[in-house]
Amino acid sequence: MSNYKLLYLTCGSKLEANKIGKFLVNNKLAACTNIISNVQSFFKWNKKISSSKEYILIGKTQRKNMKKIIKNIKEQHSYDCPCILFFNIYNGNDKFLKWIKKNS
Repeated sequence: MSNYKLLYLTCGSKLEANKIGKFLVNNKLAACTNIISNVQSFFKWNKKISSSKEYILIGKTQRKNMKKIIKNIKEQHSYDCPCILFFNIYNGNDKFLKWIKKNS
């Protein structure tokens, strides 16, 4: 398992994505967050196919922060079941990985 993680989170509004992204960086839970705007999502919820505009938040962090990130996002997020996923980062720019370690 890698020490470095990429966080993937969907949000229902730009305001929510901005709030969570800033919170994670301000609290040293992520070194950096990025928001991808205006994504069209299709999903099944309450036995219905639904569609909505969402915002994707991507964060660069470390394994040690995962539980705190999940807890804090669940407390702040508007969804009943937010998509909070982590992906391993095995390789990358060594200087950037050291920067993640220093800032998260």
